Formats: sequence, C-alpha cells, structure tokens
Amino acid sequence: MTAILFANSPAAAREWRVDMVNRGANGSMDFTPAFLKIAPGDTVRFVAKDKTHNVESIRNMMPAGASPFQGAINQDVTVKFSRAGLYGYKCLPHTAMGMVGLIQVGSAVNRPAIVANLGSLPPLARARMTKFLQLAK
Repeated sequence: MTAILFANSPAAAREWRVDMVNRGANGSMDFTPAFLKIAPGDTVRFVAKDKTHNVESIRNMMPAGASPFQGAINQDVTVKFSRAGLYGYKCLPHTAMGMVGLIQVGSAVNRPAIVANLGSLPPLARARMTKFLQLAK
C-alpha cells in the first residue's frame, strides 16, 4: 500500500533561477535564461544580478485567471506558477531594448493569446518574444 501511495504522489516542486543581467545570451539587457519550461507548482526566482532591472508580468500575456507579478528595481522576486500556460514577462525600464522573457508552465494553452498580443511590444521585445514562442510547444 505504501508503494502505491508513493507512486501516485506528485513530484516535488522545483525552484528555477533567472538572472536579470546587462549582457546575456540574447545580447544586452537580458534575462538568463529568457525561456523556461517548468511544471505547475514550480517557482522561479528572478535575481537582480546587475543593477537597474526589475521583473513584471506582461498584461495580456498570461493564462486567464493567473495572478500578475511585479518586483521593484534591484529586487529579487520569487514567483510560484500554478496555472498551465505561457507567461510573458519584462524588465520595465528595458522593455524597449528587448528585455523580455517567456515561461511555459505545462502546456502552452494560451499560445494564441500571446501571439495576438505581440503587437503591444516594442519592436526588439517583439522580435525576442517571437523567438521564445518558437521554443514553446
């Protein structure tokens, strides 16, 4: 009986880390990594590794019913993701420089809504988000 209960218990939630940096894999003003695929119940810790950055969710780029999040400049923020879907996020001072990212929690159920709202982003941010969307399945 114990083995059956253990086999049916959910996997332990995992904590992921995303650094807010002046230079990363995508160029200047970057989240590292800028795309994550995680499981419902996982948390992401956004770390202000370089100064003058923040992280906040992008309105209309989250699953319906998901809670928005926002951190202050130079503040580390930990967010628990419970709802399946795609979550777009940005650094408010550097959005125009393309500092955006995407988290996929479980399946990408709200992909059409994210694609429909790409036009609300500045050109460099839109280009980066489009690249991240190609990774989301």
